[in-house]
Amino acid sequence: MQDLATKFANLTIQSDFIFKKVMSRKRICKHLLEELLQIEIADINYIEAEKTLEPEYTSRGIRLDIIVADDKNTHYNLEMQVKNNKNPDTDTYVLPKRSRYYQALLDFDLLQTGQPYDLLPPTYIIFICIFDFFEQGNYVYTFKKRCLENLELELPDEATTMILNTKGTHGEISKDLKSFYDYVNNHIVTTDFTKQIDDEISYLKLDTKVRREYMLMEARLLDERREGIAEGKDIGFAEGKDVGLVEGEAIGIAKGKAMGVTNANTATAKRLLSMGFNVQDIAKATSLSLEQVEALKAE
Repeated sequence: MQDLATKFANLTIQSDFIFKKVMSRKRICKHLLEELLQIEIADINYIEAEKTLEPEYTSRGIRLDIIVADDKNTHYNLEMQVKNNKNPDTDTYVLPKRSRYYQALLDFDLLQTGQPYDLLPPTYIIFICIFDFFEQGNYVYTFKKRCLENLELELPDEATTMILNTKGTHGEISKDLKSFYDYVNNHIVTTDFTKQIDDEISYLKLDTKVRREYMLMEARLLDERREGIAEGKDIGFAEGKDVGLVEGEAIGIAKGKAMGVTNANTATAKRLLSMGFNVQDIAKATSLSLEQVEALKAE
């Protein structure tokens, strides 16, 4: 727990957890969008909040980070990308296909059953990357669909993908956006805007509820990883007798991870009970029912 407390104290805007919290502050998120797109936005609404959805930190690819809509019904999805990940099986970078998948998720969520396609609102998928994916030095890379036979001809589907490069050196961006890049890269406060962000992060770190939420999340993820690997190895060695040790361990790790999630939830719940967390918080953190947590408490 001490390690988690230290880790929480050292979190920066690059942390997915802190980024979500900071961008959940309307004045900050709204100003960042205005500076990026050089437009005025009267107001924004948080779509997830309107749906009363709880964040699912472990359901990768199912819940988008920050989704807001402005007063003109344009929808924005903001994501922080710290690592330029590759798929080890294909040796290809995942960011382009990730952007495609996120666009699909957003569109699927925005169009209700039976509604005509033309009701889909304008959308922006925005990745804030601390690396230069295209290695061209641009501050911003903006993508829309165009005709290969006539590059002046744009497909008017109103879907835009923007990949921000905080390490960029080329192009024109506003002073506040450049200061945001500097803050993301080096934690440097140079404008009132980045001071607002820095103050917000300081406030979040003093909030015991936020600290508890982070520690519950991390404890659950840690237990899932441990249980999955341990069970995977056990199953793998057993199955290795029939299909070969290396292949068997690979199969076992995959199966173990799936089985490990369930066992990890129970292990996490027991550990959090011993630390004095209440039943409601534990149920929320582990996806166990209140009855299951109460039963573990009674053991």
